[in-house]
Amino acid sequence: MTTNQRPGTTTQHALDELRRAIVAGRYRPGQRVGQEEIAEGLGVSLAPVREALCALEQEGQVVYRPRRGYFITELRVEDLQEIYALRGLLEERAVRRALPALDGDAIERIALAARDCAAAAERGDVATELEANRRFHFGMLDSPDQTHTMRLIRLLWDSTEAYRAMYYNSPEERSKTVDEHDEILDAVRRRAADEVVARLDEHRNRALRVLTGILSAQGG
Repeated sequence: MTTNQRPGTTTQHALDELRRAIVAGRYRPGQRVGQEEIAEGLGVSLAPVREALCALEQEGQVVYRPRRGYFITELRVEDLQEIYALRGLLEERAVRRALPALDGDAIERIALAARDCAAAAERGDVATELEANRRFHFGMLDSPDQTHTMRLIRLLWDSTEAYRAMYYNSPEERSKTVDEHDEILDAVRRRAADEVVARLDEHRNRALRVLTGILSAQGG
């Protein structure tokens, strides 16, 4: 890293690296995030790392414990149930508004994300699959007339990113996700709003069951 980077650029770099580490599963729920180690690894001072961690704290991805530092957020089953219930409400609203306006290019971008997700799943590349999975979902949800809805949806997604990385480490779950994406994409192509909503609900509910199982196994 060059020393003449602007502070904001350095903070963004630290934030991007921390996000990648969470998505890749290098940090697990409840694990302490070592600021000094991160700063040393990135070749930056502690200040941008702390700013990046503050941003992740606002998103709910990390929590700060006085005199102990930052830790990856741990969620209870009740937390997950609330998060996924809220996602269901907001995502139904978003997709019903966005679907009629999707043109051919937008649908092709969603299809490309589905293909990228499938290819990454085949390779066992969890970080790339999660990135493609996010493009797939947000490609059918996002539209310029619902800024606040999308901001809330992104916050809810971010708050479970560490858990999403955990269940995507299962080959069986990766395979099921690919199959479900194909079904959702087919409904999107047909502009079948009720079916898209139903498929997304099934997709989300399966993820919730898997995450609930992870927490139960951990005694959460």
